[in-house]
Amino acid sequence: MRKDVCLEHAVNEEAVAQARRNLPEEGILEKLSAMFSAFADVSRLKIMLTICERELCVCELAEVLEMSMPAVSHHLRRLKDLGLVKYRREGKLVYYALDDEHVQQLLTVGLEHILHK
Repeated sequence: MRKDVCLEHAVNEEAVAQARRNLPEEGILEKLSAMFSAFADVSRLKIMLTICERELCVCELAEVLEMSMPAVSHHLRRLKDLGLVKYRREGKLVYYALDDEHVQQLLTVGLEHILHK
């Protein structure tokens, strides 16, 4: 017998109603899902972790990650579209950093959780 399932069907209507009220709107959930999909790709995770403490240009990221510049640029474009990274141009170079401290917190908490297990 499984211990992780109810043995009887019982529904607390108040608890169900409260849980439904607490769910964000569908559009917000879709954006959240898209954002977390970026964390499901190892290359994108490496990029975000690499620029967690210091901004780097695409050339530097390609060297650190041993990836081609077009591959790094592709991933950075996706991360930028999702609002996870930002960039600034300095002459002919483009430097990338995490968009804000929330992205760094997501990465830090995720790592802490994995290392804690």
